[in-house]
Amino acid sequence: MQRASGILLHPTALPGPHGIGSLGSHAFHFINFLVEAGQSVWQVLPLGPTGYGNSPYNALSAFAGNPILIDLDKLVILGDLLPEEAEAEAFAEGFVTNRALLFKRDVLKKAGCRFLQHGDPERRASFDKFCRDQADWLEDYALFMALREHFKECSWSIWPDELRHRDPSALETWRKDFAFALDQHRYQQFIFFEQWFALKSYANQRGIRIFGDIPIFVAYDSADVWAHQEFFQLDDNCLPTSVAGVPPDYFSATGQRWGNPLYRWSTLQETGFKWWLERFHYNLNCTDMVRIDHFRGFQACWSIPVKEETAVNGHWEEVPGRELFNKLRCEHPDLPIIAEDLGVITPEVEALRESFGFPGMKILQFAFDSGPDNPYLPHNYGKQCVVYTGTHDNNTTLGWWHSLTKKQRQVVEAYLDRKKPDMPWTLIETAEMSLAQLCILPCQDILALGTSARFNTPGQAKGNWAWRLKPGQLNDWIASRLKRLCIQANRIPENIYQPLL
Repeated sequence: MQRASGILLHPTALPGPHGIGSLGSHAFHFINFLVEAGQSVWQVLPLGPTGYGNSPYNALSAFAGNPILIDLDKLVILGDLLPEEAEAEAFAEGFVTNRALLFKRDVLKKAGCRFLQHGDPERRASFDKFCRDQADWLEDYALFMALREHFKECSWSIWPDELRHRDPSALETWRKDFAFALDQHRYQQFIFFEQWFALKSYANQRGIRIFGDIPIFVAYDSADVWAHQEFFQLDDNCLPTSVAGVPPDYFSATGQRWGNPLYRWSTLQETGFKWWLERFHYNLNCTDMVRIDHFRGFQACWSIPVKEETAVNGHWEEVPGRELFNKLRCEHPDLPIIAEDLGVITPEVEALRESFGFPGMKILQFAFDSGPDNPYLPHNYGKQCVVYTGTHDNNTTLGWWHSLTKKQRQVVEAYLDRKKPDMPWTLIETAEMSLAQLCILPCQDILALGTSARFNTPGQAKGNWAWRLKPGQLNDWIASRLKRLCIQANRIPENIYQPLL
């Protein structure tokens, strides 16, 4: 990869009239901004449909797209919606609300009804082809979502026995009874991917690569676990026996108990890792490069007995990650994968990452608390890494800076050789000028926003994933400043390079 720079912004955070970001005109405008700012990468978070808490890392499917991201204005143009049906309520700018989510869900059902009853033959033929091509995951997903709505969004673990255990005759009966509801969910996926690939095509034409994200674990309450129970550590009642997390460390005396069901890796390996290979193929088709979240879990996972309330009494379970990546590399010789290797990483994990040539991550906000050997300090980087000022899980850089004590600030100032640095831009400059091949900046940092714009606080159940851009916040001045810095750092793509004036 040529030296490059990009912006981290999830599509839900884009501005727009319907209370939440979409794949519509504001997404295309953002791509134009990236080009004007000398950027060549747009990093997004996982794109799956979200459940309680709206976390993209707790999706209802590892394969489906999030219908909430569908642009309603395009549905009006296609004739699936009447103009008055897509007229937005007076949603407040700046944060996603539950009212906005309910509004979009209701409107999408209206669009689905009109398409399914009156759609023109050519589009219906495209829809039918999409359903056939994606049937391996789409049929289970559509039935799962229809059943979930019928049971008032209760977890599948308390559905009737014949549905929990997927009795074939019961599933067929419910498919017939819910035929129209299943078509509604198929339609929403058809539209999502139609709009997503149009956006990706436009980005690629303008020299922008889409940088996606694969969470290693999936949510228990998901179509994947319900449809493929044999791949997960579940008991006879379809409940998890062990769950994922990380052990106690410097940051937490009790570790972190995430609650995702762990895989039965032996069963997955017996199938030739078919489910995982399909998942990688799907993501590599939807994006140009992907980050693997919790990469260390492909070497060993922290297994916590489900009855434990904390992560203290867990143990490491080895994972055949090397065998999986060998299989994947046979089909994709040049894997465009970045490994999220944050936290306490063992030599075995480093060896796995390095043997496949996956770049790791460097976070500047982690760099200043443990002396000159800190691996996140720029003088310890090689080229084969991606540098961030912070990630979606961090405070904004301005919020981080304001949270530091006077002594901590002095340490940062001494390293950066700046008295009273211009935060966050001083840290942005440090990231751009580093040896790291790719530099990614959270959008909130180039806007110099404080803690109120933080996207996610790990361990906090509410108030996450809701921040949004306001119209006009990304202006020409920011684009010009960022582009000038990228020219100095030699991160401008050759096809749009312009010399300094």
